[in-house]
Amino acid sequence: MKLYYAPGTISIAVAIALEEAGLAYDTVKISFADADQTKPDYTAINPKGRVPTLVTDAGHVLTETGALLDYIAACAPGAGLVPDAPEDAAHMRAVMYYLASTFHVAHAHKMRGSRWADQQSSFDDMTAKVPQTMAACAAYVEAECFKGDYVCGDRISVADPYLFIVCNWLAGDGVAVSDYPKIAAFMARMEARDSVKAMRSAGML
Repeated sequence: MKLYYAPGTISIAVAIALEEAGLAYDTVKISFADADQTKPDYTAINPKGRVPTLVTDAGHVLTETGALLDYIAACAPGAGLVPDAPEDAAHMRAVMYYLASTFHVAHAHKMRGSRWADQQSSFDDMTAKVPQTMAACAAYVEAECFKGDYVCGDRISVADPYLFIVCNWLAGDGVAVSDYPKIAAFMARMEARDSVKAMRSAGML
């Protein structure tokens, strides 16, 4: 498989999941600083002009973080990255959908205001709101998302790399992770995993 990624972005959640699943993959770095995501070579692969993109061994092009994480779990069932109990699997996906629909969007308002507005005053207002909205997201995660050491209890699922990357943005968005003990402990736990160490070593985080 081939993963198109940009350092520090949500695409790294997919790389962590691939490591956790024990699946072989190659990477292609997309430089946002050079606007690689907007260039024809990349938009021919992913017309959305975003990361992640995963090209399977059979040549299928897959996009959207949650979909890629579910695909990885399905490709490596022995890794146990989706809980067996339907209720636990539903909780896992509920957390992932919240991250996609709310937490990630709150973060994007800081630098991607042009997706929603045209005036600089609107961009400034959105940026100023980010610490508040990100803190609200962190509070929700702290109160509702952990069923144990990880999202689904004492075993990692594909929701955890997703949550880990999103929570990596908190400090830069003006939110003190130390104010959220469960999140802080979770982040330390993830940092100790070989999958995350591999990302740090490769300069992807």
